[in-house]
Amino acid sequence: MKFNKNRCEFLSISGVEKTLHSKRNLILNQRFVFYTIGKLIIVLAFILIIPTVIALFEIRKFPLPQLLFHEKIFGFIISIALSLLFGGILIAVGQKQVRGSGIREGFAIVTFGWITFTLLGSLPLFFYFLSEIESKNLGQIFLCFINANFEVMSGFTTTGATILKDIEILPKGILFWRSLTHWLGGMGIVTLAMSIFPAYGVAAYQMFRGEVPGPTTERLKPRLAQTAKILWGVYALLTLLETVMLMAGGMSLYEALCHAFGTMATGGFSTRNGSIGSYNSSYIDAVVCVFMFFAGMNFIIHYNIMFARNFDSIKKNSEFHFYTGVIITAILIGSIILSINGIGSREQVDRSYRNIPLSETELLSKYETEQNKFNNWHSTVRYTAFQVLSLTTTTGYTTADFDVWPAFLRLMVVILMFFGGCAGSTGGGIKMIRILVVLKTIWREIRTMIQPRLVSPIKIEGKAMEEKQVRNIVGFFTLYILIFVFLSAVMSILIPDVTTAVSTVVSTMCNIGPGLSGIGATENYAWIPLAGKCVLILCMLLGRLEVYTVLIALSPVWRKRL
Repeated sequence: MKFNKNRCEFLSISGVEKTLHSKRNLILNQRFVFYTIGKLIIVLAFILIIPTVIALFEIRKFPLPQLLFHEKIFGFIISIALSLLFGGILIAVGQKQVRGSGIREGFAIVTFGWITFTLLGSLPLFFYFLSEIESKNLGQIFLCFINANFEVMSGFTTTGATILKDIEILPKGILFWRSLTHWLGGMGIVTLAMSIFPAYGVAAYQMFRGEVPGPTTERLKPRLAQTAKILWGVYALLTLLETVMLMAGGMSLYEALCHAFGTMATGGFSTRNGSIGSYNSSYIDAVVCVFMFFAGMNFIIHYNIMFARNFDSIKKNSEFHFYTGVIITAILIGSIILSINGIGSREQVDRSYRNIPLSETELLSKYETEQNKFNNWHSTVRYTAFQVLSLTTTTGYTTADFDVWPAFLRLMVVILMFFGGCAGSTGGGIKMIRILVVLKTIWREIRTMIQPRLVSPIKIEGKAMEEKQVRNIVGFFTLYILIFVFLSAVMSILIPDVTTAVSTVVSTMCNIGPGLSGIGATENYAWIPLAGKCVLILCMLLGRLEVYTVLIALSPVWRKRL
């Protein structure tokens, strides 16, 4: 055997180069991340002009110097200015091309981009809240900032949890911005930017995967920019259609737009204190129900039906069948129980924890009002269907206080919160496809215990899934539940009522908004301790970006050898 020293040296050098290249790929390309986030922030600055114009229209009678410093518009001006400045700096110090794997860069852009959006986007609310308090000490200023950040994070993540006690007194510019954050976050501001600035290199797919909900990210076109444009086009068209239909029901253009934003984004922010229930309209309830159902579907199905005229995506889609079946079953169960037994007992309603307990008169009025909603079959189905759709799709709009329903139905709606919408929808939660795969996996394991030699792959739409995909989904489900349990334990330290503590985590991680007891349908998050609000802000981000995106972006593993 002949020994070739030169060849060995060449192979050795080649191996070193490969090792160094591999290590370089494990290091996050921060300059590319800065550059891309800078471009995203510039997009945000231009979007902020829309609510600024609405705010300007409200105070147009004020003279120019005074107008610019008015509390209704000052925060918007500061937010736009800082977004342009900060975005420009990041672009200047950044790097257009990515050098690395693209995986860490993509997830880092999505995670840190969303954090940046909420920080800059919360400034209009922060300055408005600041103008409303008399004692501007450091503690109050910090509380105003956390409250503003909580509200805007709730908006961008389409959660709908609010710290506002009286929504209707807020300026229209603030309320519109609050609803617009829903609409932007529903389909994703990163996805929107990709349709405008498509040249993101190899990190583009990771950004798309990190922001679009669900275990898989199906492309409609070979280029991601084309897919992003199609998804946003379908999203905008459905929003426009709902806006027109809500206006036909008596809403103004402003209110119709705000509620259409909240519906299609499955967000739930309303311009009314009583949410959709304040309109007391069967027509508006029906329109919102239909579009909540649409919003919980995979938007690729909408595209296939609306533009490709392909109805096979509905006929063969197992997730859609499961999604529809869960909703219909829950509506039937809820309607039957409420029509036979009515709402929960007076004692149950009275025992339910509230930060400010109801007086005897308020309790009696509440009990009678809610009970009257289920006096006949039509009304029972109407209110039950609305709440089931709202909570399953994680929209969070309310027409009835489900917190006063019988204990079994309260448990049912919490379970529905975890289910969420379909993959590729704007809904939160674990997603229907993951729940379906987990259930099929459990059933397979039971069958395998009975028949040890059985080989039974998990099938979706008649096709066998790869075991790697199944493990990924089961792993996500397990991690999601573990994080939920841990954060629930943390919240139980901060909140005296365990039902409320657990409910806060369910509602924010699943991006729903209202929950049970202290954060019920007629309550809010204003009373939650400051530390609790910070935990829940994290919950909302984890839920919207589906855990892995945030964990990968924050993990130091890319600095180490794998």
